[in-house]
Amino acid sequence: MYDPILNDLRRGAVADALAAAEALAAERPDDAQALRWLSAAQLQSGQAEAALASIDRAIALAPEDAELHLARAGVLVGSRKPDEARAALDQATGLDPNQFGAYLSQAQLALARGDLEEAERVNRLAERVSPNHPQLAVVEGMVALQRGETDTALKRVSQAIEAAPDDAQLRYVLGFIYMAKGHLAFAEQAFRAIVEKNPAASSLWGLIADLLGRQGRFDEAADALDTLFTDPARTTPALKRLAGRLRLRAGQLEQAQPLLEDAVGQGAHDRASLSALLQLWHAHGQQEQGRALLEACLALNPRSADLWLARLALEDMGSEAALAVAARWVHVAPESVPALEAQMAALNHAGRAKDADAIADRILALVPGHSDAQARKVNALVERDPAAAVAHVENLLQQVKQEEIRQTLLGWLALAQDRAGLRVEAVGSWLKRAEGYLPVNLPPHAPSAPVQAWPERGAITPETPTRPLMLWGPPGSGVERVASVFVASGAPLRNDRLSRRGPRDGFQRYGTVHELATGTQPGTGLVADWRAALPARGIPDGNVIDWLVWWDNALLHDLRPHLPEGRLLAVLRDPRDMLLEWLAFGSPAMYAITSADDAAAWLAAVLDHVATVLEQDLYPATVVRLDGIERSPSKIAEVLSQALGGARFAVPQEQGSVGFPAGHWRQYAQALAGPFATLTPVAVRLGYPEA
Repeated sequence: MYDPILNDLRRGAVADALAAAEALAAERPDDAQALRWLSAAQLQSGQAEAALASIDRAIALAPEDAELHLARAGVLVGSRKPDEARAALDQATGLDPNQFGAYLSQAQLALARGDLEEAERVNRLAERVSPNHPQLAVVEGMVALQRGETDTALKRVSQAIEAAPDDAQLRYVLGFIYMAKGHLAFAEQAFRAIVEKNPAASSLWGLIADLLGRQGRFDEAADALDTLFTDPARTTPALKRLAGRLRLRAGQLEQAQPLLEDAVGQGAHDRASLSALLQLWHAHGQQEQGRALLEACLALNPRSADLWLARLALEDMGSEAALAVAARWVHVAPESVPALEAQMAALNHAGRAKDADAIADRILALVPGHSDAQARKVNALVERDPAAAVAHVENLLQQVKQEEIRQTLLGWLALAQDRAGLRVEAVGSWLKRAEGYLPVNLPPHAPSAPVQAWPERGAITPETPTRPLMLWGPPGSGVERVASVFVASGAPLRNDRLSRRGPRDGFQRYGTVHELATGTQPGTGLVADWRAALPARGIPDGNVIDWLVWWDNALLHDLRPHLPEGRLLAVLRDPRDMLLEWLAFGSPAMYAITSADDAAAWLAAVLDHVATVLEQDLYPATVVRLDGIERSPSKIAEVLSQALGGARFAVPQEQGSVGFPAGHWRQYAQALAGPFATLTPVAVRLGYPEA
């Protein structure tokens, strides 16, 4: 959608870029990104004031979007001489090669359109004219920042600010450098300094509020937005949405609800806001109030899937009311797959299996490879005739060419083979699927060798303010179900390590195992770096449940002396069940499986570390065993409460019946004889029967 505009800007076709951007912004007036690229095109066309107005409109739509504020900084940088277009600048430098301002503006314009090499080239020409001018650091810092060279950017801009402490452009760049480094408090202060000296830069309050929120200072963040509410022009639905979310996070529910309702009613109905309102309406028994608001929104946006899904969430699934809402949605959008999916689910909950199957057929007619609809048909066939289900899925496999669909079908085939008693064939199907995932899955870390000597434990006093938990479970353990209990209870669980936004600390890097085991841990140490990163993860006080991707006893070299108050919370099942579950259903950490033997050997080695911790009391540890309760959220919450000293936990929603019951591994005693033999010794050490 935006690529044609970007391509035109990169090749210098400014008129084409401007025309395309104007057309897109006219078509999508509520699209912040469309306005962002309109601003960039206007700036390149010499329309600096229009560019600033467009980027301000974009920020009004998404006041917490840091990328938009960075783009605004680029507009301010690039409009240093707002009446001069690039051609005029070229003429100016041609007539007088010593015009510093013209060179600098050329460099800043190149930076605004993403041409880093050209920005550097022209900035060097400006440097020849005025070698020590602080404004040179604006371009240098922005170039380094966009290349990911944050330390270089910070050093250069900090030096320039010493010479020009009141330069707002330098402060802008400094703030974004601190954001890139995760130094949120420093970024907040940099942007505050700009607003305090230039109240006209009030759009920054949205970004400042976002930074405060990311530090866990939600009430301060919401208060920071009050400045913008004094200006009717800035009191946009997006601003109300942001303020409502912050009030919600601060526990100020009475203030949050009207803000979110106003935002949704005025068109800012994203999923997060709708989800928050649904929780508030259900908690306060205000479902009728919610129905009225959503019906008003649907009257204006009758094809909005998010609104229909929220409307359905106010009814009991399978009830006549839910069936009626789903039918209305399908009537409005008869070829909408989400609408048909919702109707299929409602019919299924109502026990109308044949009607749900008919809807599945309609979905498959629109999307032949639709996974949920096809899964419904396959599951129904598995229940009636597993052998026929095997033949059906094998036939589907012969028809598909997309690798992603093939992997899904291999999983279905294996489950059908499992039900048909074809254990060897099921293992073969799982391994074929695993082979297809090798390019995108993570290799498991290499466990460290056993250690005889450990550093002394640090002292824990009654005054120690924090008691962090390190949550970990191997593939197939069901650790994600324990995590869901923490989430439902509002506990400070952090699962960011399972995403691309994971912290870059020692708990994330595989290399930490070797560094700690060999004594070559660099920098300030594992625990110190971990603590330093917690505020940026929204943990201001150190009390966190950190869901680790991996566990290795090498971590104890730093945990024992420097985090003695911590505790490992290990989630386990019978290791042979875990291997089978891993083969069949994967793992939250998306570990690669090269063979059943290799997977079993790695799992045995990792569990050896856990068994050693428990047997030798190397570190505070609590084991939560999910054998037999894997699919019962209420029982998991009960067991977790008992394990953690009686703490009360909420029960999350049922997560479906996917998975095998405890002891199912015995059905594969022959098909996986070798891998199970590898796991049996550590299974016995962990308290499980040998057979």
